[in-house]
Amino acid sequence: MSDTPLTPLEHELAELIINTLELEDVTSNDIDPDDPLFGEGLGLDSIDALELGLALQKHYGIKLDSDAEDNQTHFASLRHLAALVEARREK
Repeated sequence: MSDTPLTPLEHELAELIINTLELEDVTSNDIDPDDPLFGEGLGLDSIDALELGLALQKHYGIKLDSDAEDNQTHFASLRHLAALVEARREK
């Protein structure tokens, strides 16, 4: 866990991840905004990415192409995901 507090949007996204993926024993405070969401970080996999993509579309109106090269960057960490939501919200 980092010393960096979650922004309100990062907290909201952490809760979305936890609820969408039904992560047990994980709270938003357990998710470091800079840690990887996949692999050694939160341990998410490609199925989780699909579910999370659908949740982003439902909650924020953000549509991602499943084969877009920048998806790996967007889903790299909670902080990257928050930056994506901020950028797409403005459009």
